Amino acid sequence: MLDVLVIGAGPVGLACALEAQRRGLQVAVVDKGALVNSIVGYPYNMEFFSTPELLEIGGYPFPTYHYKPLREDALDYYQRVARAENLVLRLHERVLSMSGEQGNFLVTTDKGSIPARNVVVATGFYDLPNPLGVPGEDLPHVSHYYREPYLHVAQRVVVIGAKNSSAKAALQLTRAGAQVTLLVRGPEVSDSVKYWIRPDLVNRIKEGKITAHFNTTITAIRPDAVEILTPEGPREVPTDYVYALTGYHPDEALLGRLGVEPDPADEARAPLFDPATHETTNPGVFVAGTVCGGRATSRWFIENGRHHAQLIAAHLAASVPA
Repeated sequence: MLDVLVIGAGPVGLACALEAQRRGLQVAVVDKGALVNSIVGYPYNMEFFSTPELLEIGGYPFPTYHYKPLREDALDYYQRVARAENLVLRLHERVLSMSGEQGNFLVTTDKGSIPARNVVVATGFYDLPNPLGVPGEDLPHVSHYYREPYLHVAQRVVVIGAKNSSAKAALQLTRAGAQVTLLVRGPEVSDSVKYWIRPDLVNRIKEGKITAHFNTTITAIRPDAVEILTPEGPREVPTDYVYALTGYHPDEALLGRLGVEPDPADEARAPLFDPATHETTNPGVFVAGTVCGGRATSRWFIENGRHHAQLIAAHLAASVPA
């Protein structure tokens, strides 16, 4: 039986696994996707907002030629850490349910069962987009994930949202030759957009290189257009492709099956946990990383979430029988 099963093979999940393993515990990591699956899904050549030392885990230096590392730098770094630590990885294996109690959990996956004394949930939030809830959202030319601009040269592209992801996508698409329309629910580009991105986007809108509609509600998506409601009335925006970059949220159904309860006083439905140990109200089940913030996905990042690993591992090492 494992001492610790870590669910989620992202940077924080890997940090939890290696910290526990270094303390003599028997550990495995399970993930329904690839190693650091969220980063695999990031746009090609995406630049992190953080400098490399803020993304390091386990004391391993993060070498890069860039002041801020690229997606590809991070993919290489984290797989090197996982190999250096000889972590037991069960990738492309989806967790379905869990039974039992602390000291005797049985986690059921689509490939079998995993017994474990304790479980750490580090599942992040990037796999579940926030839906628009409008007709046509499931059409094949609509995506909640942006990868690169070059598929859309000379196309009409609608980008929905006005935070960092949508701002960067709109700028890249425009510079690659797409005709971009930005649809924004609020009155302006969000103040949360990074200070070196926001002026670029605002100026491209002023120049007319990007068309923007603010205070806009999406009412439907058709194969050839997006229907919107603006302060001036209903409109149609002709389009060939739609990027609905409206954010993401944790897998609350999975959290429920793992016995992780949300805080009823928190609108973001963040899990209830002890901040000193990250143990939830279900004894033996811990949360780490961005999932700790619930739907408030800007509370925790790699930079601060990686430190959860030491808290959890220290508590487990003191409580698991030798």
